Amino acid sequence: MTRDANGAGEPTRVFVVADQPMIRHGLAAMLASDRSVQWVGAAADGDEALRVAPAAAADVLLVDMAPPRRDGPAVVAALHAGLPEVRIVMLAADASAGGFRQAAEAGAVGVLLKRATVLELLDVVHAAHRGQQIYPPQTMAVPAGNGSARATLGGDLTPRERELLALMARGQTNQDIATSLGIGMPTVKFHVTHILAKLRADNRTEAVLVALRHKIVAFD
Repeated sequence: MTRDANGAGEPTRVFVVADQPMIRHGLAAMLASDRSVQWVGAAADGDEALRVAPAAAADVLLVDMAPPRRDGPAVVAALHAGLPEVRIVMLAADASAGGFRQAAEAGAVGVLLKRATVLELLDVVHAAHRGQQIYPPQTMAVPAGNGSARATLGGDLTPRERELLALMARGQTNQDIATSLGIGMPTVKFHVTHILAKLRADNRTEAVLVALRHKIVAFD
């Protein structure tokens, strides 16, 4: 929720793009349960959304991963280009890593699973409005094993994540990393989020210290 000059609460405005009426109407009903959000419209597909969404003046767009005439990431990319100030969250049926990657690269701030509860939906909407990145918690979980947690810490980092971690250790900001690697800021933030989760670090500094301590990456 935003605040106006008098301190009164202004509801977060939400627009939905989903081909199934049940999803659109269900989300409308869920959002109506909280006065801190306001439903401002919906579109059945990406083409309609591109025509209608700008006039809705939404703060957050909820976009289905698979509208009928354009795939979800393509819709997100087009909406993000036309409405760069609006936060976009993709709706997904499952927690596939590929979906997160596509969402981040297209410009979304996160992914919301379609089985989310009302409270989870509201939390995601408000977090997105604040500019936070949102990914389903199960993707951040570290797999259980019969060995020491420390022994495998960082073992699941991808080569790209190790590359980013090395740049983080050299003091590069997200913007510096984006420039160095020739990738977009959403992609950098996507990777940093997963690096912190995999190293069980609360922030970038802690992640670098963990990496140094456990010799996860080599620094020159």
